[in-house]
Amino acid sequence: MSFAEPRFRTHERDVDDHTTVIAVEGEIHVSTAPDFSGVLAAAIEAGRTALVLDLSGVMFIDSTGLSVLLNALRRLTRAGGAMALVCQNPTVLRLFEITRLDSTFDIHAEVEPALAAVQAAAGANDSGAP
Repeated sequence: MSFAEPRFRTHERDVDDHTTVIAVEGEIHVSTAPDFSGVLAAAIEAGRTALVLDLSGVMFIDSTGLSVLLNALRRLTRAGGAMALVCQNPTVLRLFEITRLDSTFDIHAEVEPALAAVQAAAGANDSGAP
């Protein structure tokens, strides 16, 4: 008996020097979380302080995936950045509600409002910098 490889893919679109949209497709769970974590870490290390994670193509996320999201949010917050999620899947949205992470994450139904939110937040955090 063999198991199918988990369906997981990301696509990055740079908006400007500090802003990136990362579209995620498939499942975010214990098997795919290390890859997802690596993508987010690489973006943050590259100076991307305004991240939009488009989860519109995500069918499933588990506690490991939520942990990856929380760790990325923590790193961005420490760097003076911002992150917003785009999510329309009722099952995935329900998970954020059940875990009460809907109040931790800035969640939008579409990419453009999420972009505006992270750019405004990251810009506000930059305004006090020397």
